[in-house]
Amino acid sequence: MTLSVVGGGNMGAALVAGIIAEGAVSADAIVVVEASEERRAVLADLLPGVTVSADIVAAESAVIAVKPPGVADVAKAVAAAGVDRVVSIAAGVTTATIRAAIREAADGRPVDVARAMPNTPAMVGRGVTAICADADSDPGVLDWAERLLGAVGIVERIDESLFDAVTAVTGSGPAYVFAFAEALIEAARSVGLPADRVPDMVSELLLGSATLLAERGDAAALRVAVTSPGGTTAAGLGEFERLGLDAVIAAAVVAARDRGRELGAG
Repeated sequence: MTLSVVGGGNMGAALVAGIIAEGAVSADAIVVVEASEERRAVLADLLPGVTVSADIVAAESAVIAVKPPGVADVAKAVAAAGVDRVVSIAAGVTTATIRAAIREAADGRPVDVARAMPNTPAMVGRGVTAICADADSDPGVLDWAERLLGAVGIVERIDESLFDAVTAVTGSGPAYVFAFAEALIEAARSVGLPADRVPDMVSELLLGSATLLAERGDAAALRVAVTSPGGTTAAGLGEFERLGLDAVIAAAVVAARDRGRELGAG
């Protein structure tokens, strides 16, 4: 096989679907390794042409898409199976941890190691993924990782020392957006808007605003453009300022970054 994806959860499956759709690797050259028999049946229907296996098999390269506690064992297993390069998408697991696991199993054979931090919008092809590689790897491993992960969104090369920070922003960021959406939905209902119609209205509001931001690229200018002095938007934004929205967001990012550091140290 050209590519082994170990872990067939939502993110792993979305990545495989994107890779195939973008033509990065053909379906018949991919194996998805998944422990759950029930999930394997789902994957077989979801990813036609892809081999679905309960066991790790020989492959040229591997994506580790399991939960963080299982990464080291999977890294050992794929190295023993002969992979030449590996990228892990598990949060908090450093390249040093992956390298140590691979060194035990590769028996002196060179294996390139990359680490990635995607986010959940990758499941709809609009992800943001940070990537890095360790110092013992050929720099070309980043080109390979970028081709794969670029199938589900944009990819940024970020120094590993900043991975906890990027996790706190783009990794955790979707949850911040969803929390804002929840609050806006409840606020809309509280002022009398139809309860059954508000979720669609808020979803489209966020999608339209994000699209506008992507096209124009200047959040501050867009905010100013939609805010008439003394108008309704200014009144609403005034409450954000009074209640300290900026400070709340900054505190959330710092807390998430610090928790990432704690998890990595553990």
